[in-house]
Amino acid sequence: MTTVRVDKEDGHEGEGVAGPSGGGDSQGYHRALGARQIQMIAIGGAIGTGLFLGAGKAISKAGPSLILAYAIAGLVIFFIMRALGELLMYRPVSGSFSEYAREFIGPFAGFATGWTYWLFWVVTGMTEVTAAAQYMTYWFDIPQWVSALIFTLILYGANLISVKLFGELEFWFSMVKVTAIVGMILICIGILTLGFSDAGDTASVSLLWSDGGFFPKGIGGTLMTLQIVMFAFLAVELVGVTAGESKDPEKTLPKAINTVPWRIAVFYIGALTMILSVVSWTNFQPGISPFVAAFDKMGLAVGAGIVNFVVLTAALSSCNSGMYSTGRMLRDLALNSQGPKVFTRLTKNGTPLIGTTFSACLMMFGVWINYQWPGEAFNKIVSFATISGMWAWVMILISQIRYRAKADRGELPQSTFKAPGAPWTSWFALAFIGMVVVLMGIDKDARVSLYCAPVWALLLGVSYLMLKRRNPDGTAFAKR
Repeated sequence: MTTVRVDKEDGHEGEGVAGPSGGGDSQGYHRALGARQIQMIAIGGAIGTGLFLGAGKAISKAGPSLILAYAIAGLVIFFIMRALGELLMYRPVSGSFSEYAREFIGPFAGFATGWTYWLFWVVTGMTEVTAAAQYMTYWFDIPQWVSALIFTLILYGANLISVKLFGELEFWFSMVKVTAIVGMILICIGILTLGFSDAGDTASVSLLWSDGGFFPKGIGGTLMTLQIVMFAFLAVELVGVTAGESKDPEKTLPKAINTVPWRIAVFYIGALTMILSVVSWTNFQPGISPFVAAFDKMGLAVGAGIVNFVVLTAALSSCNSGMYSTGRMLRDLALNSQGPKVFTRLTKNGTPLIGTTFSACLMMFGVWINYQWPGEAFNKIVSFATISGMWAWVMILISQIRYRAKADRGELPQSTFKAPGAPWTSWFALAFIGMVVVLMGIDKDARVSLYCAPVWALLLGVSYLMLKRRNPDGTAFAKR
């Protein structure tokens, strides 16, 4: 039987909330994640289903201009991550965005952010396990829902381990993804220069503009892929959730955040540029990984199988990270009296077992979606995951803008990792996210998420009012 403990009545064990020095408050967690693990979690968090599976649909919609979409969106992501970095060095805590929203915007913002980010990872877990089930059909003729069920159970079991072992597993998961993408880029370079494989005679960088031009579907087609592109970058902010379990957050977190530009340049822009230079964009279609399709077109069947294994690993890695983050977010809410107190419990190894178990049970809903709509499951889930995940980015940006204003007035200490160009870069990122939301409203496939968002907002509002009635003195909702 697993042993659990409940933290002290105020929700924290040991020292209080971290001050601006960045010493951090582990909130009862074990600071067991080292620099090597944090770096690979940061790198691997941005390499998942959105790139390996979602890019197939995006290429068919935009052609080679998808590369430009990733570049512009990547710049916005860097602005978001530097805004997060500034906040993390002001006060590195495991609650991260929820804590900052609570402090700089208000109690309800912290409540809404925590529960919405939790929902994002539950939905994303469904997305990733859906992708993993689709990858299994490459080798085996088995129903998608069977694979989804098996993977969900396996990953739940993996999350009952210590955070140190979780970090080690994620390190190797990420290493597989990174090594594979670098290897694919090198193979494509070899094909372009030496001309081997079935694609050797036609492979050329001119494929980026020869089949209908760089914008074969027009600029409008490129804009309509931004929802898919932004989904691909969701989870880069996961490094903020690890703050409460990092051994040396003042050093490891800034280094991890500063790797964002080259991660995007290599793994997204570089990989897609190489693939689309070897195989024409007209050969890709929704629901099929462009990496697997590219190797098939090259006549490298073994390579396609290897890539399929890698993207399967990527999906399972992202789902594993989702289970990690949901338990932590539920515990932060419970510590602030904005969630059931039972979620504050930790095992002796520092794992929020009950919160993780609750989240994993809800992820099983993804198994039912795969049973009901095996061909549409991925697209149905992606759109809702995108809108809920972007809420965390919005809260990060608004919190950073308000923090910077207070720090500049001398009301709060300055962060040791200030975001360059802020607050203007943060305002630009907010405007870009607003544009993506408008485009989602235009896209009939993505519009479902905008229908769900008001329902979720209403549910949050009613729940918050009920909590306030149970705490009439307001102490549980006071800003920190």
